[in-house]
Amino acid sequence: MLNKLFKLKENNTTVKTEVIAGFTTFMTMAYILAVNPSILGDAGMDPTAVLLATCIASFIGTACMALMANLPFALSAGMGLNAFMAYTVCGTYGYSWQVALLAVFIEGVIFIVLSLTNVREAIFNAIPMELKNAVSVGIGLFIAFIGLQSAGLSIGNSSTLVSLVSFADDFKTVGICALLALVGTLFTAILYIKNVKGSILIGILATWVVGILCQLIGLYVPNPEIGYYSLYPTFALTDFSKLGETFGQCFKVDFDGVGIFNFIVVIFSFLFVDIFDTLGTLIGVCTKANMLDKDGKLPKIKPALMADAIATSAGAVLGTSTTTTFVESSAGVAAGGRTGLTSMTTALLFLVSVFFAPIFTAIPSFATAPALIIVGFLMFSNTASLKLTSENYRTAIPAYLCIIAMPLFYSIAEGISIGIISYVVINLVCKKWKEISPVMYILTVLFILKYIFL
Repeated sequence: MLNKLFKLKENNTTVKTEVIAGFTTFMTMAYILAVNPSILGDAGMDPTAVLLATCIASFIGTACMALMANLPFALSAGMGLNAFMAYTVCGTYGYSWQVALLAVFIEGVIFIVLSLTNVREAIFNAIPMELKNAVSVGIGLFIAFIGLQSAGLSIGNSSTLVSLVSFADDFKTVGICALLALVGTLFTAILYIKNVKGSILIGILATWVVGILCQLIGLYVPNPEIGYYSLYPTFALTDFSKLGETFGQCFKVDFDGVGIFNFIVVIFSFLFVDIFDTLGTLIGVCTKANMLDKDGKLPKIKPALMADAIATSAGAVLGTSTTTTFVESSAGVAAGGRTGLTSMTTALLFLVSVFFAPIFTAIPSFATAPALIIVGFLMFSNTASLKLTSENYRTAIPAYLCIIAMPLFYSIAEGISIGIISYVVINLVCKKWKEISPVMYILTVLFILKYIFL
């Protein structure tokens, strides 16, 4: 039955491989169950309600991806978009979280309309193969950087912006967690080199278990005041009645003090970032998994984009910020996931987490960091597909700019934006306009307008 539904044999995979891949993807994404309620809680939302909304929206979106597109991609509340909602829309603009959720819902509806047409698909297909490879590499650096940060290995520095953590300072919190992440990364790398099945998932669990042992013997001492909590899993059930505090609230909006122009700007800000974060993730992960055809197109792009659009609107109704395709899906792909059975496994784990959310939120970030760092390397290996010779500088330089922009500007969307603008400008000046798709011209104008007005 599973073979027929998800076409396992056609994709040269097995149930065991897909399930392990689904677990792996979930484990690298589980941090969102702790982070999203914390961020949206700063906007005045109930954290438990946000947790429930995040779990259910993730299940709906990821299940849609599995059944509609048969792709191994998982969806959840997008990082960056949740911060934009909490700290810019609700914080700087002063809008209520209900208004913000309505903007997310409208964005999702627009997405659905665009997905029914060929607009998003045309954008995906218009991006040159060189930039698609660059997006994969850039995402690799981006998620590796996220892993280094979440592990506490890379920290802020007033003079150099970022630097290596001092392991000796606050060793029983900051230092030991950073050290465990480093050890976990080496352990995961060795397992992967030795072709151990489920090596990334084993690395996550092993790092967590070692952390628990460190807490038992006193090497790790929880300090909630600075964000270091107990590593022991808890078994309390969630208060389901809390969901009522956010469910459907996007339709109960008081527009007093909300300017229509500013509201439209908020909608299109969500829309713009979501479009290119999603496209960037699909391009990067699909390129790494060899899912693109000979023309660099993804045959199942339309149902994949539709699943993403449905998830966004459903998430807004439930009470969470934009639900989008997660770059951490690459962890499951790296573990061998090739079909919707991977994403369905992840979806079911999100549904289960509704009942046992406190257990999953106990997974520390230093335990998932090694997975992100190793997967970053696997995606970075796509540099071999880039032709960095003088004969190809017209495409190589935009690819390079795209790659470095993602981690340095902390945005997949900005990397794509800079890559596309530079590609069009360079090729125009070099009188190679016939090689540029009309869609690329349109995207370049839109990106430039975005920087001017948004």
